[in-house]
Amino acid sequence: MNWIIENYFELIAAALGLVSIYLQIRQHLWYWPVSMFMVSMYILIYFNAQLYAEISLQVYYLVVSVYGWYLWAFGVKVKGHTSELRISSTSTGLWVVLMGIAMALFFLLGWILDSFTDTDVPYWDSFVTALSFVATWMLARKKIENLLVLIVVDAISISIYLYKELYATMVLFAVLTVLAFVGYSKWLKEMKAKY
Repeated sequence: MNWIIENYFELIAAALGLVSIYLQIRQHLWYWPVSMFMVSMYILIYFNAQLYAEISLQVYYLVVSVYGWYLWAFGVKVKGHTSELRISSTSTGLWVVLMGIAMALFFLLGWILDSFTDTDVPYWDSFVTALSFVATWMLARKKIENLLVLIVVDAISISIYLYKELYATMVLFAVLTVLAFVGYSKWLKEMKAKY
């Protein structure tokens, strides 16, 4: 009972994470504001856990959430008219660009964290953060592969949160890993049905 009282803030944030992933899988517009509230809470949680790259990721989430919310609400302009944003695949060329961005972010963040902070997991933190930056942009654009990238991120994050004794967040990410598989299957089925 003491653990619950001492960690209530993290538990609430983790619960909001579960709600947001449910909304994401269903492509519900409320995914974005729920996610924005959750990531605001995680800024404080990660600061206390010395996961500084994760803090930068949460700030990025806030910015991209506004972008994603707009796209999901109003669609995209195609040849002069607005159409609904649909689930789509990532082209090979875009994959190369996104993975290049992820690699550059990984090395840059890892070096910054290792050189200028007191974190004891600089490269693990930067790895999941770099991939998450890319996956979040892909999610905003409804690229189905965002869920595959998130499976990798979530699975690795479980170990980091176990090490940092963020147990509620560890459980959240274990569930998120499973739900990313479920979401991928659901999105794939919908994508095939619409084309």
